[in-house]
Amino acid sequence: MIPWLTHPSQFPLPDHALNEPNGLIAAGGELNPLWLLAAYRRGIFPWYMPGEPILWWNPDPRMVLFPHELHVGRSLAKVMRNRPYTVRFDTVFPEVMQACAEPRTDAIGTWISSEIIDGYCALHREGYAHSIETWIDGELAGGLYGVALGGVFYGESMFARRPDASKIAFAHLVLWLQGNGFSLIDCQMQTEHLARFGGREIPRHEFCDRLAQLVAQPRVPALWHHEWVNLGG
Repeated sequence: MIPWLTHPSQFPLPDHALNEPNGLIAAGGELNPLWLLAAYRRGIFPWYMPGEPILWWNPDPRMVLFPHELHVGRSLAKVMRNRPYTVRFDTVFPEVMQACAEPRTDAIGTWISSEIIDGYCALHREGYAHSIETWIDGELAGGLYGVALGGVFYGESMFARRPDASKIAFAHLVLWLQGNGFSLIDCQMQTEHLARFGGREIPRHEFCDRLAQLVAQPRVPALWHHEWVNLGG
């Protein structure tokens, strides 16, 4: 059994999460900044399909990427050198979320509902949620969004309308995080895509121990003003 939440102070301890399905820890609550920040500080994130109650997760093991362990493969590095593109942060956050919610050929439906979009857009307005965008030929070609707390960036979802566009955005994000005091990227669940960038699984207890220290790092929430223009070779 998992608890039904009526207040953000009620999020359970990590070892209360179920083994099957892996990491399900609570249900109920809301998707406003108060609830979302309380969850992320505990390593908990929402994931549920439209029509379901809000479900909260803290899986074991946890997929993470340490920014200093970033690996950019030879083919992507070549693309990043030779293709004209621009990477911008936080210029079209709602559009990035809408793009992440678009139907995909490799998935049935989408978990990014209007409720999710409204909640994270509110978090963006408060300076905690961020979009990283790849622009090609003046169009939004790919990107991702996530949440920043202290020294942690929590990756949520990405999309690509052009080949490699989301990979370019992610690589630039990690490089930026390296230079701006971030020590951990939460990737939530294991994927081959993130493993190719250097992501790896660690036990939940290690993730939560690191998290407790990193989210306490002082950092003023704000929009991220960053632009990188690559003219190509």
